Amino acid sequence: MKQILQNLKNGVTEVAEVPCPHAGPGRLLIRTSRSLVSAGTERMLISFGKAGWLAKARQQPDKVRMVLDKVKTDGLLPTVEAVRNKLDQPLPLGYCNVGRVMKANNSVSKVDGFKEGDRVASNGVHAEVVSVPVNLCARVPDGVSDDEAAFTVIGAIALQGIRLVQPTLGEAAVVTGLGLIGLMAVQLLRANGCRVLGVDYDGRKLELARQFGAETVDLSAGEDPVAAGERFSRGRGVDAVLITAATKSSEPVHQAALMCRKRGRIVLVGVTGLELSRADFYEKELSFQVSCSYGPGRYDSDYEEKGHDYPFGFVRWTEQRNFEAVLDMMAAGRLDVKLLISHRFSIAEAARAYEVVGGGEPSLGILLDYPQDEVAGETDSSQRTISFEQKISVDSAKSAGGRQPVLGFIGAGNYAAGVLIPAFKEAGAVFKTVASVGGVSGVHVGRKFGFQVTTTDTSGLISDKDIDAVVISTRHDSHARLVIESLKAGKHVFVEKPLALTLDELQAIEAAYLQLSASRPLLMVGFNRRFAPQIQKMKSLLVGVNGPKSVVMTINAGAIAPEHWSQDHEVGGGRIIGEACHFIDLLRFLAGTSIVEKHGVAMDSNTRDTITLQLGFADGSIGSIHYFANGSKSFPKERLEIFAAGRVLQLDNFRRLTGFGWPGFSKMNLWRQDKGQKACAAAFLKAIQGDPAPIPFEEILEVSRLSIELATGL
Repeated sequence: MKQILQNLKNGVTEVAEVPCPHAGPGRLLIRTSRSLVSAGTERMLISFGKAGWLAKARQQPDKVRMVLDKVKTDGLLPTVEAVRNKLDQPLPLGYCNVGRVMKANNSVSKVDGFKEGDRVASNGVHAEVVSVPVNLCARVPDGVSDDEAAFTVIGAIALQGIRLVQPTLGEAAVVTGLGLIGLMAVQLLRANGCRVLGVDYDGRKLELARQFGAETVDLSAGEDPVAAGERFSRGRGVDAVLITAATKSSEPVHQAALMCRKRGRIVLVGVTGLELSRADFYEKELSFQVSCSYGPGRYDSDYEEKGHDYPFGFVRWTEQRNFEAVLDMMAAGRLDVKLLISHRFSIAEAARAYEVVGGGEPSLGILLDYPQDEVAGETDSSQRTISFEQKISVDSAKSAGGRQPVLGFIGAGNYAAGVLIPAFKEAGAVFKTVASVGGVSGVHVGRKFGFQVTTTDTSGLISDKDIDAVVISTRHDSHARLVIESLKAGKHVFVEKPLALTLDELQAIEAAYLQLSASRPLLMVGFNRRFAPQIQKMKSLLVGVNGPKSVVMTINAGAIAPEHWSQDHEVGGGRIIGEACHFIDLLRFLAGTSIVEKHGVAMDSNTRDTITLQLGFADGSIGSIHYFANGSKSFPKERLEIFAAGRVLQLDNFRRLTGFGWPGFSKMNLWRQDKGQKACAAAFLKAIQGDPAPIPFEEILEVSRLSIELATGL
């Protein structure tokens, strides 16, 4: 299928061939008929992409601080690579979509309130087929055309700003900025019984505002909006100002404050400078609020991704219900968007549309049309798979001495694209297929690293007879299922940590593994730190030490927002299962013996991301893992200390290893950080070809079980 992608590195926009997305639970699979280009947002993204490095940095000072912090801990080269990888990833454009509900995998999407063939408006991207969470979809009334319905999401943005303004019949309201959102806001305010004054530079937009019943102020003619507001309000000051403009200046907010009456309301929907004058607001006791997109539920993963609706009696207007309200206004003829359509292009001509967006040609609503010649509602595996031109023959992987492993990757996110796939490529793996849920990241990774195929059909990847091993780098809640499916297909499996989120999942993996024949495939978890060169050096030094050891691992992990998916215990497992398992494995490796005692203490029982874990080993060694989210970023991110036989080893950030009192050893420093990912990948491939398993299966189970028990015991 065709989808519009933008490269943030250079600002280039392309119409790419992408596999059809996977519907997933609680989502609708929609065949698009129209989508609307949001000129303001998408022009900003294009401008950002075309800007140079310095200009990009100036636009995102918060990101610059994050980069500088990363340089301090990880070094310059890894930081530069991480930034380049991030900017290199294509960005799907668009969020105003209308189409019909399709079949998903030849069965009707079973989502309450929707059925196959329903016309729906959603925040889906510019693509022929989109997968959208049900709470971000609304059924289109029969009287509303696809052209009109494409404006639903933009209308919901305007409506949410108006809800925050809380207009009442007869009030005087000002709309500053008459783009798509502003012109729809004018109509919605008029529908609320308000008198409306529109402010803009563009004569054509001002004329449209007048057609919609507003009085206007032409800034290009030098008209004073404050004086106009005074006259418009009959000398009393306007009741409310809705700012839908996009500018770096703080002047619109200042003017809004001057126009308002005492206790007037100002709501910012657009983007402006926010250098507020206290005097402007203090003397009139003005209220100022920033509106968040389409309404309540936005950026709440429970609402958007998991489909948990807010109780109607307590949250009357959610994102979805705002969509419905906008569509109802269109059906009733109270909201006219036909006059807002300035351009129309087919999806194949999208490049021309973005020339208009980024150029000087006047425009408003730019619609994209999609072909409807295919049978609506059908997707098969062929539509979910794309082959690249760089064909890689599996036969070429064979050599006189044996056969190089052919790999399939499930997951093409940041870690896979930036670390894992490059590590396996350097180790000599042959890549055939990469799978991703949405298809976009798979296309990017497939092109960049020379895969033969990209797909959204993970089952097809696992069953492919050409693939020897499956590498799993997806969200944590899918790991156990994919591991079991891959093992049953007879594939070697490399799964990024964690192996499982629950003891039941772990037991199911163990059962599936043990049920296999004597020639069991290799199962390995990406516990890469044990393969790091400095850890290997520490291990070799400890061989000559008799008696127990004391090991202290301090991780200055930094805080992660509670709403991040990794903190969700059903999806990410939390930071003990999802991340601290790395360090439990590392101490288990260094001790070289089983863990017989465990204890954990958490500072906060809710997030459980500032914790201390105490481990006791069979040989009398002890270990402490301090996993802290409340430290300074200027402190080393990871520090490992080993006390043994009157000697000490200290490792900082996998760059500087120092020995204290160690005969014949004082230091081992690296030019760049090495956490062992490349060596870990190489060890997995060698094991497939006949070497012993890099991590014994029993150790993997031991560490995984211990991580889960510690997390659930806190």
